Amino acid sequence: MRAAVLEAFKQPLTVWNNWPDPEIGPDDVLVHVKANGICRSDWHLWQGDWDWNGITLPVPIVLGHESAGIVEEVGANVTRFRKGDRVVYPFNQACGNCAMCDEGSQHVCSNMIFSMFRGAGGFGEYNVVSKADVNLVALPEDVSFVEGAALGCRFMTAFHGVTQQGRIRAGEWVAVFGCGGVGLAAVDIASAMGANVIAVSRSADKLAKARELGAVHTVTASENTPQEIQELTQGGAHASVECLGTAATWMPALLSLRTRGRLVRLGMTGEDERGILPIPADLIVGRELTIVGSYGMQARCYPEMLRMIAAGVIKPSALVVETVSMEQVADVLQAMSDYGTLGYSVLVN
Repeated sequence: MRAAVLEAFKQPLTVWNNWPDPEIGPDDVLVHVKANGICRSDWHLWQGDWDWNGITLPVPIVLGHESAGIVEEVGANVTRFRKGDRVVYPFNQACGNCAMCDEGSQHVCSNMIFSMFRGAGGFGEYNVVSKADVNLVALPEDVSFVEGAALGCRFMTAFHGVTQQGRIRAGEWVAVFGCGGVGLAAVDIASAMGANVIAVSRSADKLAKARELGAVHTVTASENTPQEIQELTQGGAHASVECLGTAATWMPALLSLRTRGRLVRLGMTGEDERGILPIPADLIVGRELTIVGSYGMQARCYPEMLRMIAAGVIKPSALVVETVSMEQVADVLQAMSDYGTLGYSVLVN
């Protein structure tokens, strides 16, 4: 099969015409990938800067984890899907058998599986979905493959963070820090929930996009950002959604909260922070602040999100700014190095 292959970190991907087709087991399906989003997590992996986090990639490897497509082959034990079905699936595939899966929290499965380690990720024509009856989701006919690919990581991560972990409610002030793919999705979803969203970014283009998606205020990131938000909201945001993951957004997101506010952290650190950030411990105690993490979303929760998309309440398609070929994936990754992308770039096969 054809695939855009990572042969060396920080170097342009190479398109191979003879990457081996992945093989499936009895509980799996092979999906013909029709569209795949290009995510900042792919950029981190392309950079090779998550070794400190225990993620050491063998090269060559095919990245890509925001996929939508058509079932090509079905394992003998799979009962819910058949060849020809239109499907989408979370990037973090669950085993279906551990304690986390038993309680319904498949997105934090103790035995997480990723397609790129099963033969190829979504930058290839085919990939494997493990434990298909647990991890596959039927993609409605009225949702395109490009829109489905937009759901695979960033949008569904924001959906879970805003609706489940953040418990965002109508009328609340919500500050969204970082208006990349996850942040813009959070703006769209929180606005749809009736929240008053304040978008924070260094980029004028991204702030303009946030306003299109429903932000009622935008703030250009600076050392005065917490004070601006405190003044705009007359006491601080009820919730901050921290989407970038760096030290630059972490502390301002906390300092922008009102008493008993809550911080939802969606971003992940990189080589500079290595997972360690300062915490204003006394402030958290004295003002009873809450910090909660959010990681992806389990397949069983997709139907609610898909119903809201069908009703036009949330709009992942509004975040897709371009479709690209395999040969162009490397250009998108390079642009991410300077935060030069806006919205979602989607690889279309």
